[in-house]
Amino acid sequence: MCGIVGLFCKNPELEPRLGEYLSAMLVQMDERGPDSAGVAVYRDPAPDGWSKLTLYSADPAISWDEVGGDVLDVRARHAVVLVEGDPDEAEASIRRQHPNVRVMSAGRVIEIYKEVGRPRAFAEEFRLVDFQGTHGLGHTRMATESRVTTEGSHPFSTGHDLCLVHNGSLSNHNRLRMQLRREGIEFQTENDTEVAAGYLTWRLREGATLEEALEGCLDDLDGFYTFLVGTADGFAVLRDPIACKPAVLAETDEWVAMASEYRAIAVLPGAAEARMWEPEPRVVYAWEKALV
Repeated sequence: MCGIVGLFCKNPELEPRLGEYLSAMLVQMDERGPDSAGVAVYRDPAPDGWSKLTLYSADPAISWDEVGGDVLDVRARHAVVLVEGDPDEAEASIRRQHPNVRVMSAGRVIEIYKEVGRPRAFAEEFRLVDFQGTHGLGHTRMATESRVTTEGSHPFSTGHDLCLVHNGSLSNHNRLRMQLRREGIEFQTENDTEVAAGYLTWRLREGATLEEALEGCLDDLDGFYTFLVGTADGFAVLRDPIACKPAVLAETDEWVAMASEYRAIAVLPGAAEARMWEPEPRVVYAWEKALV
């Protein structure tokens, strides 16, 4: 099944409460994904010339200060560090010097946290209510095609400030993974969703807009999917041509929200008055704001 939630703050006055609302939405999807949960939050841009990385270690005794960079935040077995220089160089350095540390995300504004276990426990352990930010994505997983691990949880990020959460399954991900590896895209798991994230990274690198990259999914990805894609500026939604995986969109003057079920949107202020609709198959829906 799996559950997806997303919230985009149109009104900056909502940004201090992003984590509170995103947490409430995620908990509503508990029954759809009891195996693991995760979020991507966009907040606190790194200064010019610096990169922000979210790191994960299975070793609870790890000393993050020894890994390198300025440690900004530590939550459970994740840490956010600030590193001077290009995100690719910073990520490569971490992987080379600390092979047991997983880079969950890299960029200027993105932070990714994910872990096995029920969504409610995840929200409490990672103190989601504390987060402020411009927008965020969440996912609850019921595994269908790969092991239940922290690394196999969503969101997946394979590009700077880019991430993807997915409800569904892809049938051609193994072949596509091999093709993308030849294009220089790296993968850390056998999860089909990571392949979809890698596909978007490749298309964007080749000059496509986000809308063009998502439209390319309709031709190049076989299977069933509802995608929610996060970028530095906002998020986008796409359903496959059959649209068998559920999705609901809602918008007010204050926010835009997406979820697998309406009950996750109902917890938001003003939800009763929101414009509500089911996204059409094959149509890209996107909201963005200028990055400060």
